[in-house]
Amino acid sequence: MKLRELEAFDAYMKYGTMKAASEEIGVSQPMISRLLNTLEGKLGFALFEKKRNQLKPTPEAHLYHASVMRLISQLKETTQDAAAIAKNQLGNIVLASQPTFVDTFLLDAIRAFHEKHPDVGIRVLDVGMRELLRTLDKKYCDVALGITLETGAYSARVRKLARCEARCIMHRDHPLAKEDKITKEMLLDEDFIDLMPDSPLRKRVDEVIQTESKDRRTVVEMGTMRGACALVDRGVGVAIVDPFAELLLGGTSVVSKRLVPRIEWDLVFLTPDDAPISRISESMFMEIQMQVARLKGLGILEE
Repeated sequence: MKLRELEAFDAYMKYGTMKAASEEIGVSQPMISRLLNTLEGKLGFALFEKKRNQLKPTPEAHLYHASVMRLISQLKETTQDAAAIAKNQLGNIVLASQPTFVDTFLLDAIRAFHEKHPDVGIRVLDVGMRELLRTLDKKYCDVALGITLETGAYSARVRKLARCEARCIMHRDHPLAKEDKITKEMLLDEDFIDLMPDSPLRKRVDEVIQTESKDRRTVVEMGTMRGACALVDRGVGVAIVDPFAELLLGGTSVVSKRLVPRIEWDLVFLTPDDAPISRISESMFMEIQMQVARLKGLGILEE
């Protein structure tokens, strides 16, 4: 069956006359008649009985019309979906991200994206960096937001967003809060709130702060940056965190200081290197990029 035949049948069933059906789909009345005859010949059962120069639908026609209406409705939805996809207004995106981003600026990027693309579904995978890279490598996500401390063993297309510099945070009543910058020598006798040993930042901190003669004194290990900041706010110890932690310090008694030597890395937008980037994914990148620009303006991130 051809779509035009089904449209002619649907129009006649709805409006009951050749004239009304022809006006509905924009063809002549003789064309409606030919389309209906052709469709009936293909189906193998009668659609109409001719009474008093008018076609009266058979019981089979009514049953078939219900199926035709569903099909035409689905075709219209498909056409609408195609137009929406072309305008980035339909689809789904799976975004993998480290928890500290989900807790901070990524929320604003998602809100802005949703306002512009309300019919696009968003799924956020809140995972650590190692799992994030594995998820990207296996193509379980469309895009990922991560850092460059551990990307060498994974296949990914990388777009740099900003340069990050670690911060040392402590309670405002801590003696180190008076210093402009914190050196590793100042930290040797401090109680540390550390991230978990498998955290890329924790490994880098160990490399920089640890000495051959003295181990750092770790009193608590936390799985999230938010948890580490909360313990510092309670005076449990000091912590070395990424710069996004500064977004979590509002309303707390925690102060942030720069480290010497600096611990640096890049914030990056990652996509599978052998898969095309969808328009939706590109739109998400633009929203994240705008939020990163705002953080650069605040001095939290660098170029």
